[in-house]
Amino acid sequence: MIIEDERLAQDVIKSHLHKMERFILVGVYRTAPEAMQALEREDVDLIFLDIQLPGMTGLHFLRSLSHPPLVVFTTAHPEYALESYEFNVIDYLLKPISFERFSKTVDKIIDGKIFPTSQTGQPAASPQYLFIRANSKFLRVSFADIKYIEGMKDYLKIHTTEHVIITHQTMSEMETLLPAANFVRIHKSYIVSFAHIKSVSGQSVELDNQLLPIGLVYKERVLQFIARKPYQRY
Repeated sequence: MIIEDERLAQDVIKSHLHKMERFILVGVYRTAPEAMQALEREDVDLIFLDIQLPGMTGLHFLRSLSHPPLVVFTTAHPEYALESYEFNVIDYLLKPISFERFSKTVDKIIDGKIFPTSQTGQPAASPQYLFIRANSKFLRVSFADIKYIEGMKDYLKIHTTEHVIITHQTMSEMETLLPAANFVRIHKSYIVSFAHIKSVSGQSVELDNQLLPIGLVYKERVLQFIARKPYQRY
């Protein structure tokens, strides 16, 4: 389901979805009340939800649902990023939404890496680990143990709290396997875990006693990622 009051934004999301497989668009709605009525009639697994809607915002709409489907926020306003964090949404897409950015979100949904749907139709618990192939076997690695990932052409170094795992994989492939709520790519060669970040400056991220560089093209993404996390003002 698409809930979006702007015709151009509706057309962009519909165009992107039509290029994908395994999706059925059950409806496009301009307002939250229209969508609420549709949800009573339709089985919906995923909503692309605009935040600024006439009459009722997307945030208020989502609060009103006792058992919401999976949700991807779509908006032209990055200032809502922090408030959206409380809803545990799959992603926060800023307009104009490119097909490349859209497809990354959809790939995670299809692969079941984020909030996989259970047989009851309700979101199941997210997996807390992944299996990494190394030394002719698969190693189970907890997301909580991963500090950062370092890219080396077609190989990766996965730095954990206990050891370093080397695996034959690309950074792009690894990015789709990690929960977007907990990991962020800060450089073409580095993905870091939010849980292990000690500080962030304009040019680097500090993990324990190590500084990792922030690439220029990733700086805005890092700042948006940090903005979505709870923090305390002093």
